[in-house]
Amino acid sequence: MNVFIARQAILNRKKQVSAYELFFREGQVNAYPENTNHHVATSKLIGRTYFNKGIKPFTSGKRALINFSEESLLKRLPFLLPKDEILIEVLEDVEPSDKVFSVCQELVKSGYSIALDDFVYKPEWKRFLTVVRVIKFDIQQTSLDEIKPLISELLAKTRIKLLAEKVETHAEYKQAVQLGFHLFQGYYFCKPEMKQSQEIESTQMLLVMLLNEVNKKNINYSKIIGLLEKDCGLVYKMLCYVNSGIFPLKGKITSVKQAITYMGELQLKELISLFFTAVLAQDKPPELIQICATRAKFCELVINNLAPAICDQAFMTGMFSLIDAILDIPMRNITIRLSLDEIICETLLDEEDISQTPISMALRTIRHLENGRWHLSEREALKLCIPIETINQHYQQAIEWAEHLEDCDTP
Repeated sequence: MNVFIARQAILNRKKQVSAYELFFREGQVNAYPENTNHHVATSKLIGRTYFNKGIKPFTSGKRALINFSEESLLKRLPFLLPKDEILIEVLEDVEPSDKVFSVCQELVKSGYSIALDDFVYKPEWKRFLTVVRVIKFDIQQTSLDEIKPLISELLAKTRIKLLAEKVETHAEYKQAVQLGFHLFQGYYFCKPEMKQSQEIESTQMLLVMLLNEVNKKNINYSKIIGLLEKDCGLVYKMLCYVNSGIFPLKGKITSVKQAITYMGELQLKELISLFFTAVLAQDKPPELIQICATRAKFCELVINNLAPAICDQAFMTGMFSLIDAILDIPMRNITIRLSLDEIICETLLDEEDISQTPISMALRTIRHLENGRWHLSEREALKLCIPIETINQHYQQAIEWAEHLEDCDTP
């Protein structure tokens, strides 16, 4: 599915791009959609960037400013993102409450940086000046002459960087420089630039069930793993999170179960909540995702006959066998980003069908079956030492399993 976001450059005094602010867009219209809940917008923006291709491709490796509403802050949404890639922008309508201040303190202690958006000083914000790194002033809303005394005080008493937002003329830019602003953003430099991407769609019912499971008093991790394994989109996004650098990985990821062990209960709940908010309203999974699910189950069934110890790798190989087509990203880039097990990578990157590992042969077998190349599927079955009748049974089981994704009641 095509999705859209916009970015606008933030420049330093040398007019060099220092960062980009990312904006949620509903479609090809380059404007924030009316009557959109800010928390939902931020959740979707994160899902379309970080949990797909990552943030860096949208910011050319620069830091990203992302807006967070009060609801997003209190739901701890920023903690899902890598601290070295984002600047948390607290929206102007957020109340400077004790709860918000506590979250900001925790974020700073964890290494995150915070900006205050469209800042208008009130005594209630004074304590926040000890934790923020950047303050943004909308110079169309409050003129530079009006905020001059505050700018002088901030420059004299803090190390906070000041950002002039909505700079529309050279005169405004020149005046902001003279007042001591460090960063600049606005139409004088550039308008928000639209970026198009591909987003994996996820099953609505699956997300409802996942959210229900993680909110139970006693979480059943086996059920959660079983549900996640039914959707390659959710598995991909979860692995992006686990491999983001937040967790000190001790080895290659080989299964959904292993990935979940790196997350605590709170982080798992936050992650599932984000997925729920961001993609609940999406359509049913496209054909490609159902094919991936069928392949995953087929590979698992075949390998269970041969080498049960690598069933998890077989499942994930089938699950991600078409992920490059779904995301429109080269397979090599995906395997690097997810830090997948070498057995999985070997098969996914085997474009010439050279590999003769059991998982590679299993994946080739189902590809031949999908395309009606019966003689080739029989040849792979012979190499696997599995009767073709058993192969066909596994294929039918896998198809039935994938077709019942929406009826995947928990056991």
